[in-house]
Amino acid sequence: MTGHIYRDVILEQHVRLFRGAMGAEFLFMDDNARPHRANIVDECLQSEDITRMDWPAYSPDLNPIEHVWDMLGRRVAARQSPSTCLPELRRALLDEWCNIPQDQIDNLILSMPRRCKACIASSGRHTPYHTNHVILFFVNRFFF
Repeated sequence: MTGHIYRDVILEQHVRLFRGAMGAEFLFMDDNARPHRANIVDECLQSEDITRMDWPAYSPDLNPIEHVWDMLGRRVAARQSPSTCLPELRRALLDEWCNIPQDQIDNLILSMPRRCKACIASSGRHTPYHTNHVILFFVNRFFF
């Protein structure tokens, strides 16, 4: 993913609209991935008056959605027949998203205090809770 794609697909099509619905209290959270920190992204956020949450340089374990994406990616990767085209991938992602057990999400939420303590103890560097971002392979393979 590039800064241009991040701006065009994520910020323009989703974040901007969500910010409009949320109003002035909206605070945008992303991480320090290179595409997220590109000048073109900063300019877009400024022009849309979107406030970005401060994010420590090393904090891969603080955003629970990253771990949900990892769960989703692992589930899609473990399917018997791999997706060979975009419609198949979309169906697989939707099927697996709907089948992630709620107790896994609950356990993830309940683990957040432990994850935060581990992140603080490691000065924000790698912890046992680090994700592998399997889902990025699928998204990059089919969309970018």
